[in-house]
Order: sequence, then structure tokens, then C-alpha cells
Amino acid sequence: MDDSLNKLLKKIHNSPSENLLPAEVADLVSAFSGPTALSRRPRAYVVLSSLCQGVRKNKKDPSEATKSIVSTFGKAVVELLGDTNEPAILAGVSFLTALFQVDVQSAAAIFAQETVVENLMDTVELSPSDQLAQEVAHLLGQACGEKSCRGIVTPQIVRWLEFKSKQTKDLILQASSVVALIKLSRGSATDGPESGTPNVSIDKPLDVAETMVETTLAKDGQARLDAVEALAYLSVDPEIKELLASNPVFLKHLFAMVPMKKQSFEESKQVLSYGVLVIVHNLSARRPQLTEEQRNIEKLKRMAKANPSSAKQVDEPSPLDDAPYVKTRIGRLVDAGLLPIFPAAISSSDSAGIRDLIGKSILSIVEERENRGKVLQTGGSRVLQTIIKQAIGDSTKSPDLSTVSTSVLEAIQALAKLAITSSPIHVFGPDVGAMYDAIRPFSILLQHTSSSLLQRFEAIMALTNLASYNPDLASRVAQGEGLLNKVELLLLEDHTLVRRASMELICNLIVGSDEVFQRYGGQETATATSKVQILLALADVDDLPTRTASAGALATVTAAPGACQSLLDIQAERNRFFAVMAQLVDPRVTAAETEDGQPLQGDPGLTHRGVVCLINVLQIVKGKDKRKELGQQARESRLIEALKQLVGGKGLMKDPTVLRSATEALEILEG
Repeated sequence: MDDSLNKLLKKIHNSPSENLLPAEVADLVSAFSGPTALSRRPRAYVVLSSLCQGVRKNKKDPSEATKSIVSTFGKAVVELLGDTNEPAILAGVSFLTALFQVDVQSAAAIFAQETVVENLMDTVELSPSDQLAQEVAHLLGQACGEKSCRGIVTPQIVRWLEFKSKQTKDLILQASSVVALIKLSRGSATDGPESGTPNVSIDKPLDVAETMVETTLAKDGQARLDAVEALAYLSVDPEIKELLASNPVFLKHLFAMVPMKKQSFEESKQVLSYGVLVIVHNLSARRPQLTEEQRNIEKLKRMAKANPSSAKQVDEPSPLDDAPYVKTRIGRLVDAGLLPIFPAAISSSDSAGIRDLIGKSILSIVEERENRGKVLQTGGSRVLQTIIKQAIGDSTKSPDLSTVSTSVLEAIQALAKLAITSSPIHVFGPDVGAMYDAIRPFSILLQHTSSSLLQRFEAIMALTNLASYNPDLASRVAQGEGLLNKVELLLLEDHTLVRRASMELICNLIVGSDEVFQRYGGQETATATSKVQILLALADVDDLPTRTASAGALATVTAAPGACQSLLDIQAERNRFFAVMAQLVDPRVTAAETEDGQPLQGDPGLTHRGVVCLINVLQIVKGKDKRKELGQQARESRLIEALKQLVGGKGLMKDPTVLRSATEALEILEG
């Protein structure tokens, strides 16, 4: 243990606003280089991070916090970089590189100070040691990731990086130079001409990627770390995705870099794990599904970028990112042993960035149904539940949706996909508590303002599967804050699958939850009547599964007199109840057609549901005159004809119980 750094850490914790003494600054700065760096650097990172966090917590203005950190370290760093003694220069470069990793704003401000860049390049031009050249390249790699620093990168720096990326045999220097050039290249494409970023492009990126692949297979840890970072940037290119995914030796070696357990800052190689997962995410990422409006906007953007003198448009989507290629790449990743690294990465790191990448990657993988069982077998469901819990907490109350980051929606969607196609016990285990906990994130996915229609659809499907597991789960789903109102709103959605899923969930909740049953079938009110009216309307749509679910919900709620009276009121006001029941019993009799002119499809299950609804409603009708009036309306709706067909053995089902109920309904209607 380093007593001086421990004392400094204690001082920072006790009084974060207290200024450091010059000797303390010098000790901390020197801890990142020199012969004792290997043992001191992990603790030094903790001290530096604690100091910067403390300053930013105490200073409300971010710019004032940056000034404070710069005033603490800036002078010492600038003096070291202007020294002629190589150990001193190494100390300044190493510390500034570390500061970029801990507090990029203050590091960028120091890097931008007068003489810093000039002194750096003077140093590397005067026959530096391999170690100093490596450290300078690492510093440039950090700086080139920041827009304010890219603008002060000189042509001399670019030439030096290009030379080192091609000519040197030093793998560390080569890989770190490639990283810096890639960041410059990306920056030059996005910063704009006013930023001053040099216009840099990567020559033969496929060749560069192949070199980086070879470097990852080398024994040197730092070179491998830099190569992985380079590939993390390069792997957004579809051709490079194919190159990497078709190399199983590389993939297995890459996955082996993720540590299996949590270690100290330096040893854990969290940066390496993050780089590996970025590559995994890039290789597995699917092209976003755009709406028609979004596709038109993208088309206009491509036309705007096209060279007016050329008929060829730019930025056309690569066919290598089409679904079949992505599916093949994911299969190769899985075959190479990808899935076990997700639980390993979660257990070895507290990084929110790593959790987000894992959630996105698993979502891409479980898009294919054949992968879902493999994900479950390797603990993927527990991984997703951990990610979600870290993001939204474990409170039983629904959070303010505006405080839930959109980044967690993909992890929730991945869990929903697993819950749609597998039994809840296979996804969440035998502990029903885990099933209860899943209701909240699915509710968030359903109601979040940033959720897509697909995400809402899959949230509903997952909730339907949970609600069908047992009545207690159905009751808990129904009690989700705002959940039922959202589902009822989606009953009116034009999209057939969304409307169908919403109706199936409502049907399950009516069956399993007393609260929802009362909501639809309780005492007659205007609200209850309007809800029953929606069920009746959806029992008359073209989509057979939607009709089946809605008719099932009606058959259930008509066990309550309130729902029966609502349906009688609807019949009296609009003459719709008997017409819909006739189509359920036998649409052939009514000659009902779909919107495109095809005969409406009948089904024995619909016949059963229609007969149950009828007998439940008719049994509450008292008085011969009222029954006679209803009989006339039933005859006009051809309902009596449909019932006679059924009773006479010419209907869509032969079940004796149903036929007896149909006979009883006929007797009531015909007096």
C-alpha cells in the first residue's frame, strides 16, 4: 500500500475543497510513470478520480470546476512537458493521459494551453525512447477523441502518426497511432470546417483492420488494448464486420479478454472489456427499421450529399448489413463462445456503458427465435434483469418515466422477447418474485414516450404471458400504474397486431383479475358501458385472433349482470349486439364480409363464445313483452336463423353443451 497516496485520498474525502500542496500535486502526477508506476497507478487513479469528482460536486458551474482542476495540475504538467529530461516528460505525458480518462474537460483545457503541443512534438522528433513515443501516441489518441483538441492538432502530428502507424515494428506504438488517426478521421467527418480539425482519412481500412487483428493475437497487453480500441472504431464498417466475424480464432481470442471476476482498476482492464463489447455490438447490430417518413427523409439526405455532377448517390446502405448477413454474423459470434462473456462482463464491472452494450447486443441476438434458448441457458435472462435493476432500481412503485434513460429500453425489450416465447418459469426461474419484478420494466417499456410501437407491442405480449401464468400475476399486472389505461388506448390502434395483443391482454386480465372484471362487468355505468361497447366492436373486426379474444372477454364479463345490461342498452340504442352475435354464431348466415370483400371467417371457438354471451344476457331479461321485442330484433339480425342452423346440426360445432345453450336462447327469443 502507498501511504502517501492513501493519506492524500483521505484528505480529499474529508475536505474535497481543500487545495493540494505542491508536494502532493507532484507526488500524484509522478505516480503514473516511473519504476513504481505498476504498483502505484491503480491507487493514483482512485485518488485523481475522487479529487475531480469532489471538485465537480462542490462547484455548481462546470466551467468553474474545470478551471479549479486546471489550476491544480496545469502548471505542473506544462512544466514537465517543457523539460528536457525524459523521465520528467514521461511523467507529464502519462499524467495528462490519465486525466483525459478521468476528467476530459480539464485534460483538454491543459492540452490546449500554449506550448503543450509544440513541446510534445519537439520531444518525439528528437530521438525519443520507445516508451516515450508510445506514451505520446496514447496521449494523442485520448486528445483526438475530443473536438476541442482535434482543432489544434498540427500537420506535423498527423505526419508523425501516419509514419508510426505504418513504418514502426513497435506493436504498441503502431496500434496507438492507428487509434489516434481513426479518431481524427471520424472527427474530420463530423466537426465541420470551422473546427480546424485536420482532414484525415484512413488509407486501406481493411488492411489496417487485418493488422489490428494480428496485434490482438500478440502477447503484449498494451498493444492488444490499443488494437481492440482501433477495431472498436473500425468495426462499424460493413466490410470489416465481415472480416472480423469470419475469423473464429480472432473471435475466441477476443472473448477470452473479458475478465471473469471483478478486480482492481488497473488489472480489471475495463477499457478492454468495453472495447470487446463495442466490437460485439457492431458485429451484431441490425439496421434500424425505419418508418416510411424516416425512409423518405434518409433518401433526401443522401440526395443532398450526392455530388451534383454525378448521378450516383452516396451513403447508400451496404447490402452487408442486410438481415441475412447480420444473422450469419450473429451465428458465428454465438458459435465462437460469445454468450458466456455477458454474465462475466456484468459480474466483473460496474460500468453503465458496458451494461448498455450488453443489452443492445442481446437484443440483436434474440431477434432470432432459435437463439433465445441458448441465451436462457447461458444466464442471459439474469444478465438482462441485472442491467434493468441497475438502471431503474427495485422500487415497487412505477418511476417517473421522464427519469428513465432510453438506453435501458433495449434491455427491457430483449427480456420481453424472451418472455414472449418461453414459459415465465424458464425465463425468471421458480421464484415468482422475479416474475413480479418483471411487471414494472415491461410497464415502463409500454408507457415510455421514447418507446417504439414494436417495443410497446412486445411489452404487451410479455405482460400477457405473465398474466396467463396465475391469477395473482394477472392482478399485479392490472395494478401497474397507468398500465391498463395505456393498453385500453392501444385497443384503438390501427396496427392489427398491436390491437390484437392489447385485446388478448385485456382478456387475460378480465379472467385473472377481479379488479379488471369489475371494471368491465361491474355495476352499470357510462364508463363500463363504453368499455363493453369497445369489446363488442372488436368482436366484429376482420382479424380472427382479435375477434376471438374480444368474444372471450365478453363471454367472461357477461357473467356479471352489469355487463349484460350494458349490452342490452347497446342493442336498444344501436341494434348492434344481436348483429355481432349472429356473426359469431355463424357468419355464413349473415353473409358478412371483410373489408376486402372476402367472406368473414367463422370458427367453432367464436360460436361457443357467442352462445355463452347470448344465454348470459338473455337470462336477465324478464317479461314476455320485452323478450318478444328482442325476438323480433334477433330475427331481423338473422340471429335466430344462425341459432337454428346450429341447433339443427348445420352449424360450425357439435358440442352438446353449446347446443343446449343455443336451444335455450332460441326458446327465450321465440317465446
